[in-house]
Amino acid sequence: MTRAFVFPGQGSQAVGMGQELAQSHAVAREVFEEVDEVLGQNLTRLMFEGPIEELTLTENAQPALMAVSMAVVRILEKDGNMDFAKTARFVAGHSLGEYSALTAAGALTLADAATLLKARGRAMQQAVPVGVGAMAALLGLDIGPVEEVVAEASAKSKNGEIVSTANDNADGQVVLSGHVGAVEAAIEIAKAKGVKKAMLLPVSAPFHCPLMQPAADEMEARLKDVAIAPPKVPLIANVTAREVSDPDTIRRLLVEQVTGRVRWRECVLYMGEQGVSELVELGAGKILTGMVRRINRDMTGSAIQTPAEIDAFLAKL
Repeated sequence: MTRAFVFPGQGSQAVGMGQELAQSHAVAREVFEEVDEVLGQNLTRLMFEGPIEELTLTENAQPALMAVSMAVVRILEKDGNMDFAKTARFVAGHSLGEYSALTAAGALTLADAATLLKARGRAMQQAVPVGVGAMAALLGLDIGPVEEVVAEASAKSKNGEIVSTANDNADGQVVLSGHVGAVEAAIEIAKAKGVKKAMLLPVSAPFHCPLMQPAADEMEARLKDVAIAPPKVPLIANVTAREVSDPDTIRRLLVEQVTGRVRWRECVLYMGEQGVSELVELGAGKILTGMVRRINRDMTGSAIQTPAEIDAFLAKL
C-alpha cells in the first residue's frame, strides 16, 4: 500500500485539540511549549481551554492546527520509531496545512512554521476590511459549472467587484471567495443552475482570491528570509496539484497559494495516479478524510489525532 500524509486546514480547530496528546506524550508537550515560546503567547492554553471564538481567529487557528499536526508527527517518529520517508510517498496540506506538511517533511523548522503562520493569519485577516469580502460553499455543482457561475457573476459585477473559485475540495464541493456583492450574485446564479445548497460561510475574510494580494506580498517578504530545505518526500502543492521538492519553487508556490485556488480534488487525484492508495490525515479533525471517497473511490482515508489512533497506526506498519 502506497501512503501519503495529509494535513488539515482552517475549520478543523476545536477546543481541547491536542490535549490528550500532551497528557500522554512528552514530545507533544515539547512541540506545544516551543510554539508558545516562539510566538510569545500561551497558544496551548487557548487550544485546550478556548474560548472557541478566540481559537478560531485566523492568526491563532493557523499555528495551532500546525502544532497539533506536528505533535502527532513527533510522536510517530520519536516514540513510535517511524521512518517518515519510508512510510509516506508524498505530503500535502489544505491551505495552511501545506506549512504543516513541509514542517513534517523537514523543509521548515517548527519555529519558522509557527512564526510564518502567525504572520500569515494576521496578514490574511488585515488584507480586507471586515464586511467587504465573503466566502460561499456550493454543494452539488462540480468545478466546470462553478467556473461558468463565476464567469457570469464576474460579467455582471458592479464597480469591479470580483468573485473567484477559492477551493475545489471534492466533486460537488466548491468554495467561492471575493467581494460580498459578487459572491451573493454568484449564489443566485448557482441556484438557477441547480446547485443543491449554496451558503455563505462564517469566515472573517475572503481567502484564496485576488483580494488577498496584500497578504501574499507580506508572505513573500517574510519567506525571503526563511531557510527551506528539500523535503524528505515531495510536496503535492495546492496551486499546481503536482509534486515539488525544489526549495525556491516551494517558496514561490507558498506565496501564490495565498491568492490562488486550493486544488485539493486535483491533488488527491494526482496522488492516486502516482499509485497512492491510502491518505492518512495527521492532526485535528477529519475533514480531509471525509473527502477522500468522494474524490477517489479506490483510495482509503484515515485520521490520526489521538494516542489510541497513533498506536493503531503504528501497529499496522
